[in-house]
Amino acid sequence: MSFSDIPVDVGPVYEGERIRGNQMYVELGGPKIEKHFELVRVKAEKEIEDGKVTLIGPDIKDMELGSRHPIGILVEVAGPELEEDLEAVFERRVHEFCNFVNGIMHLNQRYTNWMRLSKTAVEKGFNSFQLLGTVLIRLYKAELPIIKKAQVTIYTDPKKIEEPYEMAMKIYEKRDERARSINDEDVDMFYGCVLCQSFAPTHACCITPNRMSLCGSISWFDARAAARVDPKGPLYEVPPGETINELAGEFSGVNEMIKKRSLGEIDRIYLYSGMEFPHTSCGCFEAIDFFLPETGAGHGIIDRNFDGVAINGLPFSAMANQTGGGKQMPGFNGISIQYITSPKYQKYDGIKAGLKSGIYTIVWMGKGVKERVYEYLPEDLRDKIATEEEVSDLSELPAWLENVGHPIVETEEYKVAVGGIEEEEEEWEEEGAMVPMGTVGMTIPGVGGAGGFKVILKNCKIHAESITIKKIEPKRKKK
Repeated sequence: MSFSDIPVDVGPVYEGERIRGNQMYVELGGPKIEKHFELVRVKAEKEIEDGKVTLIGPDIKDMELGSRHPIGILVEVAGPELEEDLEAVFERRVHEFCNFVNGIMHLNQRYTNWMRLSKTAVEKGFNSFQLLGTVLIRLYKAELPIIKKAQVTIYTDPKKIEEPYEMAMKIYEKRDERARSINDEDVDMFYGCVLCQSFAPTHACCITPNRMSLCGSISWFDARAAARVDPKGPLYEVPPGETINELAGEFSGVNEMIKKRSLGEIDRIYLYSGMEFPHTSCGCFEAIDFFLPETGAGHGIIDRNFDGVAINGLPFSAMANQTGGGKQMPGFNGISIQYITSPKYQKYDGIKAGLKSGIYTIVWMGKGVKERVYEYLPEDLRDKIATEEEVSDLSELPAWLENVGHPIVETEEYKVAVGGIEEEEEEWEEEGAMVPMGTVGMTIPGVGGAGGFKVILKNCKIHAESITIKKIEPKRKKK
């Protein structure tokens, strides 16, 4: 396979390349564009014109410097061994193959895909989507030999992308509906995925029937098909092994897998918890599940399309920096939208708090993501989860939850968290401690159990005039 006719280098060495705003020639898709997608379809060989690239909309050379445009990438493939179950797996490779191009940064997948093309690449002559389509076709056929023919259609016209976008959304939903048909107990094999390790070196997805990949694009069915076709590829079998903790979803085989794939950095995972030994997060997750200590055991959720500041005072971008990169961060978890509808969603945390299941820990959601999962929420919970339209100030959330009768208010964790606010303020006043104006206070989610927690700062620079760490003694009653 040769790329001598492509004006920029192409290869896996460029995966993980970052293109900042001042380096960008054009941005495609992303959170500021309404409709964009990536889709792979398996077709009959007679329906494919091998090597054909079709562009519908303005080309790169027609776009203004610094502009943003929709992007739809439709890859159609054919081969005697291909089956529909492989479509989502092939689709995820768009992320990998685009990142092979020196000068392209590709993030996310499905309808959240986001690309940046660098000014340097355009200056070198990478000024047409014909070149991108050609690279994709060659890589698909070289990296996945079962693909015998491929053609690519790229949409950049905001009007003409609408019809294929709607088609893609229906296909995504059909896949997700199938994924909801089985549970972890019904299978004897899980699967792993390391497609995101170029951006998150210690991350490896564990894909089970009840836990789709964090990116939301690879279900258990998809992973099974991929591992069968290419057992040495980025998707592979993970024998669950011994069940160490059924409620938490801790399996000896999963622990062994993450220890090996993270190079010993992480050796234990609870698949059904966001607070204790949580699953690692990549950078392509669909949504973030974040702990709200002010509610004791409550959590909030926002997805990538959330535009604004969440109930905890942070936008998605700030939480994503805290969550991603392969970290195991209690209280900040990258998740797929599909996982929210799973019976195993943070089950360990919910049951431990005295709730019926993990879904009852959700007290606040971005309106967009709530609308997407509304019909899958328990009927007695649907209208008891606040959005930014009902509550935008964290201090007002407890009163709202109590007014609607959210189950969280009956938990001991909630009563301690809400009942302890006044006492905590009195303690600070009594001891003479002060929080300067302009300082943001943050509660770091703990990992459960006794003994406190430790804070580890890696490659971090802190600039401050002074830092004071002071133990607050137990409250002494005022006389």
